[in-house]
Amino acid sequence: MPQSLRQHDASPNGPSAMSLTPNELSQFQRQGFLLKPGLFSPEDLKPLQDALTEIIDQGARELQADGKLTNIYADQPFGLRLACIHAENREAGEELARRVMGKGGGGFNGPAMLQTIRHPALLSCIESLVGPDIVGSSVYRIRPKLPGWDRGEVPWHQDSGYFLAHCDRHLIVTCWVPLVDATLENGCLHVIPTVHKSGILRHYTDGHAGFLEVADEDLPPVEPVPVPMKAGDVLLLTNLTPHASFANNTDVVRWSIDLRYQSANVPNNVEEEPASYTPERDPVTMACYPPEADFVIRDQNDSSREIHSADQFRQLRERYDTTRPSIPGRGWTPLQER
Repeated sequence: MPQSLRQHDASPNGPSAMSLTPNELSQFQRQGFLLKPGLFSPEDLKPLQDALTEIIDQGARELQADGKLTNIYADQPFGLRLACIHAENREAGEELARRVMGKGGGGFNGPAMLQTIRHPALLSCIESLVGPDIVGSSVYRIRPKLPGWDRGEVPWHQDSGYFLAHCDRHLIVTCWVPLVDATLENGCLHVIPTVHKSGILRHYTDGHAGFLEVADEDLPPVEPVPVPMKAGDVLLLTNLTPHASFANNTDVVRWSIDLRYQSANVPNNVEEEPASYTPERDPVTMACYPPEADFVIRDQNDSSREIHSADQFRQLRERYDTTRPSIPGRGWTPLQER
């Protein structure tokens, strides 16, 4: 049984919480991932937890009015409320989870989401990896991993499997942040270290729960590492680091978010309109993931391009949700045809 990674050896209030040390940079480059403990305090997480609770509360009241719930469980804490709803009525719990996730998983675009994306300590770490000009990748996700929910299990994959092929050579940093403690029992992340240096693995479409999936026979012969985390820890991953998340066998929802950042030099769709993505367009001129909107987090030469306004952020996200560009695929074949 592999040992889990748990490296709470740095004070969350010390200098290492605000940027990456040379040793941390070396580990990220060598292993393909890095755990930064305590980057978000409980107070930092509360606005997002409260905003998600509000969505659950509103939905629960509607379901109760429709006779689908007998109780809205308003007295339950953040990690338990949706789980209690799901335990009473599985369909109701899954419907509320889908409301939070939206079409692709990044449906919630309220002020608390932008505040979390722009968290200063996190951005200091990101600057260590991609430089001072930072673009927020379109692909952020909110994941309410319900107990026993098939859709909550994500099979082995690399994030680059979802991106266009010309972006494989670029670094897009994934930041995985649990909003409650992530344990082996409730479905913490598992990663395969060092193999990010070998490039893209073969992926298949129509994998578990409809996700892309790397088949077992295509996984490298390196032992995976489970990464249990406390709420507010951050796991930094490269876009070529294989990772997966398995069943939630508890009675608590394992809430998490994953955010992505890249250098301004990495292909993006900042200041592009969705309509510019036509079938005739050369894919190598496209953003890494065109269906959702990239946005400027930091621009050292022109701060007016930075997205600070919650209204700007919401309008940008909704514009791409309304007119979702179609993009060329990577040619992955269905898992059943392998």
